Amino acid sequence: MSLLRRIAAMIRVVVILVVGLGLFVELASGQSAPSNLGPAGPDSNPEAAKHLETATLGGGCFWCVEAVYQRVDGVTAVLSGYAGGDVANPSYEAVCTGRTGHAEVCQVTFDPEVISFEQILLIFFKSHDPTSLNRQGQDVGTQYRSVVFYHDDAQRDATEKVIAELSSEKVFGRKKIVTEISPLPDFYPAEQYHQNYFRLHPEAAYCQTTIRPKIEKFEKLFKDQSRQQKEREAKKKKK
Repeated sequence: MSLLRRIAAMIRVVVILVVGLGLFVELASGQSAPSNLGPAGPDSNPEAAKHLETATLGGGCFWCVEAVYQRVDGVTAVLSGYAGGDVANPSYEAVCTGRTGHAEVCQVTFDPEVISFEQILLIFFKSHDPTSLNRQGQDVGTQYRSVVFYHDDAQRDATEKVIAELSSEKVFGRKKIVTEISPLPDFYPAEQYHQNYFRLHPEAAYCQTTIRPKIEKFEKLFKDQSRQQKEREAKKKKK
């Protein structure tokens, strides 16, 4: 392992320990994390959720995937977790060893009347490197693999179609897209301190150096799908 990888890994471990300690202190004092953070967990309105759909995507660290999709117009919830492994109810520490077979993923719940599954996929493919096998930046291992766990045949077909189109258009040059396409296995929500990570810890080193650039790229490439940009436009029209 190179010196840079070791440093990146050490920084992430330290951040996780600090966050875990903060969560313990909050729980011990009876405090809870802010709840007015927008899309985060499962939709709480059964009637409103009837027409919603869910995509399960892995594109490296789930903190990154979560932060991007929480800014997508039409997304109602994002939940970080683990999928694709052989161990039931895995812990973050176990998944990090790479021996459980799980990938860090996010379940993205969205309104298909606002944003299509194909658009969800385009954001996914362009917000990480789908040509990098078992690695995203300094995060290395099968737990960081690029993967789409499809919920039905329609999602599988759509994923294959989008990959074929991106490859035909040479969006990633001569590099081959290595994204795994598999049926949805058991999904296990990640520990609470992983949820809403960027929103709760925007100044953390990993957030500044790794997550923020991905958010900025999304805001630049997908202006029409950006919730924040649509809100700004709506405010301008009211004035």
